[in-house]
Amino acid sequence: MKINILTIFPEMFKPLKESMLGRAEENGIIEFNIVDVRAFSQDKHKKTDDYPFGGGQGLVFMPQPAFDALESVGAESTRNIYMSPRGKVLDMALALELAEYLQGGAAKRGVARNSGSAEKNCDAAKTCDSNALTIFCGHYEGIDQRIIDAWDMEEVSIGDYILTGGELAAMVLIDAVARLVPGVLGDENSALDESIYSGLLEYPQYTQPRTYKCGSDNACDSAQEVAYTETVPDVLLSGNHKEIELWRFRESVRLTKERRPDIFKSFLKSHRELGKDEILVLREELGKKDFDTFSKHLSDKESKTLAKILEKERKKANISKK
Repeated sequence: MKINILTIFPEMFKPLKESMLGRAEENGIIEFNIVDVRAFSQDKHKKTDDYPFGGGQGLVFMPQPAFDALESVGAESTRNIYMSPRGKVLDMALALELAEYLQGGAAKRGVARNSGSAEKNCDAAKTCDSNALTIFCGHYEGIDQRIIDAWDMEEVSIGDYILTGGELAAMVLIDAVARLVPGVLGDENSALDESIYSGLLEYPQYTQPRTYKCGSDNACDSAQEVAYTETVPDVLLSGNHKEIELWRFRESVRLTKERRPDIFKSFLKSHRELGKDEILVLREELGKKDFDTFSKHLSDKESKTLAKILEKERKKANISKK
């Protein structure tokens, strides 16, 4: 699987050769093809931009070097992405979709150059000839619209803010997608287990030492030392894996509800299969009104589990009354 990166600043992508992504490339799992678009300019000064028709601020990326660079990587048979602040915002669903595509999944839209033929190299009904991504990094005030239209580029944004160029945005997209490809991370499950990939924000993490004393000379006042000692929850040291997982789930629920209500709302509507204990945690954390709303989105299996919980509580209440 291959990711073509078209840029006028290829040196900015040196970090891709480091850490886990670098090892993944060394192991032949993924290939990063970094292309200097400026080298394709036919201008004697290697210019890649010019003033916009109709006037206005800034400069616009010209078609000629972009078209030639795209042709050089075979972009007529790849899925093409232009990093743009007006594009669809990168999220979990898009990252998973692109990772699946890199592994051989079907393209969900046409991505071939419109060269006058009525038939494209790939479309929504069949897989592209090459399961590669081509990412074009814009600069200046944007790129000539004809580049986007002719190569059927998907415009993707990483957020509602402006960067000086598409390189940093491209690296964010590449990291988010590549880590979902099997073999890129050491643990096959870790990519989907953490943070919003599970539908919730990640729970708090702790490591050695159990008690950390502040300062290089271990000199801290008693209040600080007590605080550090008490920050590691006992449940994480209990060895009870069921209780540890339940604590982590509860903390994730609390953090997501507090910090990202948008993600939490989505989780309540569409979530993985929940067990009895997890349903009980949500009932405690949500309160009656919100839990009643949430219960409408339970699967048949989860609804039966909840019914058993409620029936058991009713029986227990009746016994107490007697």
